[in-house]
Amino acid sequence: MFTPNRRRILQLAVAAGATPLLSGLPAFAGGARAFAPQPSDWRSYQIATTIRLPADGQAAQIWLPVPSLENDYQHSLSDEVTGNAARADIVTDQKTGAKYLHASFDAGSTPELTLTSSFQTRNRVVDWSKPIDVTEDPAIIQAALAPSANKPLDGVVAERAAEITAGATTDLEKVQAIYAWIVTHCFRNMDTPGCGPGDSVATLTTASLGGKCADLNGLFVALSRASGVPARDIYGVRVAPSEFGFKQLGANSPGISGAQHCRAEVWLSGHGWVAMDPADVLKVMRAETDDWIRDPNDPLVAEVNKALLGNWEGNWVGFNMAEDLVLTGRDAPALPFMMYPQGQIGTRALNELDPEGFSYEMTATAL
Repeated sequence: MFTPNRRRILQLAVAAGATPLLSGLPAFAGGARAFAPQPSDWRSYQIATTIRLPADGQAAQIWLPVPSLENDYQHSLSDEVTGNAARADIVTDQKTGAKYLHASFDAGSTPELTLTSSFQTRNRVVDWSKPIDVTEDPAIIQAALAPSANKPLDGVVAERAAEITAGATTDLEKVQAIYAWIVTHCFRNMDTPGCGPGDSVATLTTASLGGKCADLNGLFVALSRASGVPARDIYGVRVAPSEFGFKQLGANSPGISGAQHCRAEVWLSGHGWVAMDPADVLKVMRAETDDWIRDPNDPLVAEVNKALLGNWEGNWVGFNMAEDLVLTGRDAPALPFMMYPQGQIGTRALNELDPEGFSYEMTATAL
């Protein structure tokens, strides 16, 4: 059994004031209410990820993403590891700051391991009417403007970004134009495996402009960067239902094995890092009801569309913001992003989206 040193439990101040009552918001078919996140108190959760690999006589390794963000909407509390690994370490990537568990198993064993992470989250809300004096490390800004394997900033990405933002004079106007373009022209492709590969060029050059969150929010980030606006994806998982009753905007915990979701954020003068999630608007349009809603001004969608430019619910936890991540000991190219468990038996990398060849179980509990 391995139990890494428990980090000191942070004493966290709750947001001033209670969460406003939501009972007066209009209700829609299916029980959803108008989507309007408000400042909230901190909420505590725990997620447990259990991996079991087949015993085929070879040595094995696994890598699991760990909630590693520390900011005004998320705090980590502790990480604990149990199982029969020969070694298990929480690794911090020096380039990106991403944290992940790396565990190795001896040949002849039946690998089994559980990672339990505790953390706190709260709603993330912007007040556009009250600019604030904010600064950021220039190195962080530059990283959020840099190209990556999935987000080249030349060619078709640069061309489309220039078309979308023509006439925009401020970063906020550019972001609004890109967000509206994604919601209007792209769609959630239900046949895309997992959260999608996140290849912005591939998404832009397919006739349908379809994909899932890594594709759609990834494209939003790429177009923003190509327009000179610092932007980044945040890779994580939903941990609780939406308080507004939208089934597509929450997780039916405790089982969250398929609830991975990436969000995005942009840096705006006078506001700092601001939440963005056009992919979830498209998810509501495509899957919240039996009918595919194609109009973002539909009553069910309009408030979601408005709110997710600047706000999000705290029923989700971010793992990391890493792109092109090289995992310690992994015999494979860099990961474009890390949102799913990774596994390797011998020198064979396992497919994280193949439940028969690489099974894992994730659960979330409110504390």
